[in-house]
Amino acid sequence: MYEIILFDLDGTLIDSGEGITNSVIYALKKYGIEVLDRRTLYRFIGPPLHQSFEKFYGFLPEQAKEAVEYYREYYREKGIYENVVYEGVEASLKKLFEAGKTLLVATSKPEAFARQILDHVGLSKYFKHIAGANMDGTRTDKAEVIAYALSLCGDKDVSKALMVGDREHDILGAKPIPVDAAGVLYGYGSYEELRDAGADFLFRTAVEFGSIF
Repeated sequence: MYEIILFDLDGTLIDSGEGITNSVIYALKKYGIEVLDRRTLYRFIGPPLHQSFEKFYGFLPEQAKEAVEYYREYYREKGIYENVVYEGVEASLKKLFEAGKTLLVATSKPEAFARQILDHVGLSKYFKHIAGANMDGTRTDKAEVIAYALSLCGDKDVSKALMVGDREHDILGAKPIPVDAAGVLYGYGSYEELRDAGADFLFRTAVEFGSIF
């Protein structure tokens, strides 16, 4: 049914919680903010960073932009390597790749970081294109990233595309394109979040998304 499958990165292909939360903790310390429970920062995983600093800590736009730069100070050196591939992900990607599917990454993370991570964990070889945000903070909206990723596919029929992600932003970002969207329940979004966002499918494990034929 689907010929093009787009994947979110954080919370879908890799568990990047350690690297992202360590980077947020580092940035917040610059403002004298101490984090007592790392789990409260899991909400930073998925959405554009500047939006999260504004929404969860009341930062003004310019301050949020500055906080993202502090975040990247840690992330570039350490956080980018503090992640693991979810169980079953590589086997499913290999299965889809060998079945002739066009696989894409569509992430709100800067594209340069996404490429570096996927190279590091050995998953780059499965993807036709890796699409992400620009380092200057543009193209962070998920719908923009998805549209950009699909534009790289040339003359392929994008009506046969499916977006796979773990947060509501992945599901909602697919709607205006429009393409179908599936949520994964092993990431950082809840069943209720993905259901309410209008996910067309829900996968409990990475093994399940390997059966999209």
